Amino acid sequence: MKSITVHTNSEEQTVALGRRLGAVAMAGDVFLLSGELGTGKTCLVRGIAAGMGISDCASSPSFVIIRQYQGRLTLYHMDFYRLERAEEIADLGIDEYLYGDGVCAVEWAERAAGLLPAEHLRLSLGYGAVEGQRDIVFSAAGSRYEAIIDRLPAHPQDSR
Repeated sequence: MKSITVHTNSEEQTVALGRRLGAVAMAGDVFLLSGELGTGKTCLVRGIAAGMGISDCASSPSFVIIRQYQGRLTLYHMDFYRLERAEEIADLGIDEYLYGDGVCAVEWAERAAGLLPAEHLRLSLGYGAVEGQRDIVFSAAGSRYEAIIDRLPAHPQDSR
């Protein structure tokens, strides 16, 4: 499994990195986000949306669970924070989203273990060593996602 770690030093850099990811997103892509509260998952999705040409500001769908945005492709932004069991997630009928022709960005994806596609891009966000810094580990499961990693900037300021 190919992986890369990118460090961002501000919300703007995290959004810019997401924008770069959204610009290369293709139909059927699945991005699985995990990390503690406040590590920037929704920030990164906001950037993905912008990179896909979506003008609506992506906000956390924690209470709605799934939000849909239309740009050059449809973005399905899912947040499983409030769901504690995989059965609850399975009851949502997420297969039509995950295996459809839109792009899925799934926050708290670890709560849906066993329900998610084998091929995906996992984004693990964590707090960095310096205040405001985020460490984002991109892990590719599948050649499509390895190609995405190859196109990511080494430094977030390169992603603008």
